[in-house]
Amino acid sequence: MFEGLTKTIIDFFSSLFLSRKNLKMGIYGAPNSGKTTLANRICKDWIGTTMGTVSPIPHETREVKIKEKVEIKKGNKKLTFNLVDTPGIATKIDYEDFLKFKMGEKEAKVRAKEATKGVIESIKWMDNMDCVLVVVDAVQNPYSQVNLTIIGNLAARDIPLLICANKMDLKKASIKKVESAFPQYRVIGISAEKGIGMEDFYSALFKLIK
Repeated sequence: MFEGLTKTIIDFFSSLFLSRKNLKMGIYGAPNSGKTTLANRICKDWIGTTMGTVSPIPHETREVKIKEKVEIKKGNKKLTFNLVDTPGIATKIDYEDFLKFKMGEKEAKVRAKEATKGVIESIKWMDNMDCVLVVVDAVQNPYSQVNLTIIGNLAARDIPLLICANKMDLKKASIKKVESAFPQYRVIGISAEKGIGMEDFYSALFKLIK
């Protein structure tokens, strides 16, 4: 009897604490891995809005964006958090890379400068995160310096994370390669664009935040 009462009291104060905490869930990954696409999918599914614009040109998101009080439900469970979409992490940013997308030199240099600031901002924001979704392009080699750097930094900060193997709708996508690269973490295969695997993804969020 007393054990049950104690648990009820603990659960009550835990939920009270979380509601005041403004839980921050960050989305991290390399440029064009699908971070903003995933953010848009979450927002569309639960609050009927979008987070930001997407583009085939790298570094479309160059500033941290926040969508407050996103609430998801599963049965009688409810999870509320502030969703934080961060600029893509890159180890090298060269304005000449943007020229390939028929961008003028002046515009390309501005974008490269903004993208560099965005990377610095993303890294600074890591200390503010309560949990993180690491978006990995399942078509590309998961053993990239960027992926290893992101996950290594989160591990050093002891921040809970879920790896999202994105673009699973594409033929060359391989969740097994992502799982093999990071066996100590849970990996969920999704297509943020097509909405594939999102039910399992939302279930995983409730396990990520305990």
